[in-house]
Amino acid sequence: MATSNKPRRIVIDTNIIVSSIVYGGIPKRVVSLVIDEVVEGITSPVLQAELIDVLSKKFLFSIQKLTQAETLIDESFTTVQPTHTISILEDDDDNRVLEAAITGHCDYIVTGDQDLLQLKNYKGIYIVTAKQFIETDGYAIIS
Repeated sequence: MATSNKPRRIVIDTNIIVSSIVYGGIPKRVVSLVIDEVVEGITSPVLQAELIDVLSKKFLFSIQKLTQAETLIDESFTTVQPTHTISILEDDDDNRVLEAAITGHCDYIVTGDQDLLQLKNYKGIYIVTAKQFIETDGYAIIS
């Protein structure tokens, strides 16, 4: 885990960011912790592209709304370029999440994906739901 004087570094999986934007609730509280700089959000170009793809194809977001989502990510998250390929899970998208977390020296991956959640921990990175993360270290009080 990160030291107490440094913000935790987290990768927020696409499913949580989409839920944050479309539905709000606890996922929105997690993303708000990044926006408010309580924690440091880490992403990668592949994860950013996946987010835009899901918002445009599944939720039919307009160009304007897609641009707003891109701007939010660009301004609030640190983008890393993974240099190693991980292929421990069947779903390549899940492996890309792990790659971003490893490259970004993350403490947590926040996800709703069951395959990732079953790992619970990967190379010292805790893999938790949005609710579990909010309940960690008093974030429920902050958010």
